[in-house]
Amino acid sequence: MLGKLCHIAERLLIAAYHEAAVESFRRDPTFAAAYLNAVLEDGDRAEFMSALRYVTEALGGVSAVAQKTGLNATTLYRTLSPRGNPELKSFMDIMKVVGMRILVEPTPARRSASRPRRPERQLVARRRRQLHSKF
Repeated sequence: MLGKLCHIAERLLIAAYHEAAVESFRRDPTFAAAYLNAVLEDGDRAEFMSALRYVTEALGGVSAVAQKTGLNATTLYRTLSPRGNPELKSFMDIMKVVGMRILVEPTPARRSASRPRRPERQLVARRRRQLHSKF
């Protein structure tokens, strides 16, 4: 019984965190972009697809994005899952509809020593702390 209650409490906490993250992205698209960039830098494809789903939910909703991109909503839900692997065209269409773009830059090893790093990571870290402090 106690194990079941802990499992339910954990699921509720995850849902509350998800809702807070989505609301934060909705209020601040710059934070959403910084979040995606941080996940791209630190994570793998599965993490990025999950992050893109959160951002998609915040910046239009999956059903609305599906309609605007011409993709089937079920297909888009699958695409934005950890196992999703969209074609480049679909990916670019999704990014455009949610108001984001992918920017290509040299990897850190190739980056000029005189070029400062972007402050996105500090913004993401600060917002993560803010979200976690609510729980």
